[in-house]
Amino acid sequence: MAVIEINHPLIQHKLTLLRSIETDTKSFRENLNEIAKLMTYEATKGLKVEEYEVTTPLMRMTGYTLQEKVAVVPILRAGLGMVAGILDLLPTAKVGHIGVYRNEETLEPVYYYCKLPDDILTRKIIVVDPMLATGGSAVYAINYLKEVGAKEKDIIFMCLVAAPEGISKLLNNHPGVDIYTAKIDQGLNDKGYIYPGLGDCGDRIFGTK
Repeated sequence: MAVIEINHPLIQHKLTLLRSIETDTKSFRENLNEIAKLMTYEATKGLKVEEYEVTTPLMRMTGYTLQEKVAVVPILRAGLGMVAGILDLLPTAKVGHIGVYRNEETLEPVYYYCKLPDDILTRKIIVVDPMLATGGSAVYAINYLKEVGAKEKDIIFMCLVAAPEGISKLLNNHPGVDIYTAKIDQGLNDKGYIYPGLGDCGDRIFGTK
């Protein structure tokens, strides 16, 4: 497994805007989608392509098309905020959903919903959640995917910010899953929230607090 921190200037600029308490819901949502789009470029660089012949206005040449299909699986609800940006680059990707929330007392994941594409086992899977905090939800979601037959080599996890504790837990449970993040933050506070972090990403995306 690899942990890839994408230190692109555009991503770091937009991430700083997300961190600010002054950023309103509209701007938060827009910048989140833009970061997801930029991260997708890096996270999909390993997709296989196949050659085919194409005719330009001047000549015949060898072109390329994606050989591998993709499924995007956001962890509800905050993961939904990253989907539109990813689909801008991968419009033929299918989208599944895994609903997991964190029990605020035990910090353990609680499952409540799942709906996946019928052909998900034929696709590369991008599991997305803006925050990798304790790692419980990410580990649970990937456990679920593996239980239905997905292979670790076909799964990547993409988030905006990650705590070292969450990275360690995901590495220990799913060593074959690559982690792409815009920033590895300092750690978790006593309530299991990432600091400096973004606050409650779901609330900031949907304007519910």
